[in-house]
Amino acid sequence: MSTRISDAIVKDHRELEQYYKEVVNSTDLDHQERYGNQFTWELARHSVAEELIVYPAFEKHLGEKGHKMAEEDRTAHHQVKELLKEFQNMKPKDPNYVPKLKSLWAVLYEHIQDEEKNDLPAFEAALEKTTGTSESLAKNFGRTKAFVPSRSHPSAGENPPFESVMGLLTAPIDHIGDIFRKFPDKTISPNPSTK
Repeated sequence: MSTRISDAIVKDHRELEQYYKEVVNSTDLDHQERYGNQFTWELARHSVAEELIVYPAFEKHLGEKGHKMAEEDRTAHHQVKELLKEFQNMKPKDPNYVPKLKSLWAVLYEHIQDEEKNDLPAFEAALEKTTGTSESLAKNFGRTKAFVPSRSHPSAGENPPFESVMGLLTAPIDHIGDIFRKFPDKTISPNPSTK
């Protein structure tokens, strides 16, 4: 059975929650750094992929309601990206490292709850009218995550086509930087060329 777009998004949400907990429930600085980097890597890619694939699909399949949902989600994403940019430049030895992640998570968690409770069910209901659309969106969402920036760049355009252009420019730089960052030993490589 193919994965629906809402399933792919919820899977990312659970992974982000896991990485968040790994950081805040540990006192080991190396562990916190590895999972903080993994959290940043996943959240940056997830956010851009939603903006490029999911939000335009909200607008296409849900009309005015979808446009309103997409705009609200873009606003929430911008706030999350601003906080992520601050967090991604910190090290665990900084006394504000965990508090910054907690404040980021509070905003992100509220967005996740709204998305899972309201946006995704309405979206899937609209997608049921066309066979295979949800599954196709899930595939495109996954593919897109391999080629977008892996760090937060809130000053870059957050709406297509600006997001696409900025992603093409910043993604290679982010991916090179990822080579030199520490990540958890048992996670998928952040280098998209190794997937």
